[in-house]
Amino acid sequence: MNRNQISPQVELSTDPSALRRVDFCAPVSYKGAGFLEISTMPRLHVEASSVVVGDGFDWNISTHFVDSAIAERSQVLKLDLKGRIHLICQRCLQDCPVNLLERRQFVLVATEEEADAFSMEDDQQESLVASQHFDLLELLEDEILLSLPLIPIHTDSACKAHASSFGDFGETSSKTEKQENPFNILKNMKKNS
Repeated sequence: MNRNQISPQVELSTDPSALRRVDFCAPVSYKGAGFLEISTMPRLHVEASSVVVGDGFDWNISTHFVDSAIAERSQVLKLDLKGRIHLICQRCLQDCPVNLLERRQFVLVATEEEADAFSMEDDQQESLVASQHFDLLELLEDEILLSLPLIPIHTDSACKAHASSFGDFGETSSKTEKQENPFNILKNMKKNS
């Protein structure tokens, strides 16, 4: 018999403060979806160059029980994130909208020892230590932070290189044509000797 059929399913609240204390030790499955604004996640808010209307992340979470080699039954958490944040483009130093789409899967385990024993070869899912007061909001913020690009940049067509860093390309080519060759001075000195 499937454990999902006998265990109740609890709907997660969309309120960010309610996501701070979720009991993953209870024999229930969870399901929920919502939208998180950038301002509800303080570490992510620090990374944002600006916050524009519509910036934030849609999240969708569901859990179910499966047979496991670690325990008689393990709870699997599926997480989907989709959203947008503005970061500083490293090419032009202007605001750059970054769209993220992240899909993760975790196996909830009871202890740190079980998490350490979890197979690292399975790159489709990771272990996560469950607790009665699990901070799901922190997990969402962690996954968003981990999915941010190391070097955010606009697409080539939308990005204008910062003039103070690279100069104006049109002027530099005409200046080099007008500049005198520095070896001409040495050439003149050799003629005079």
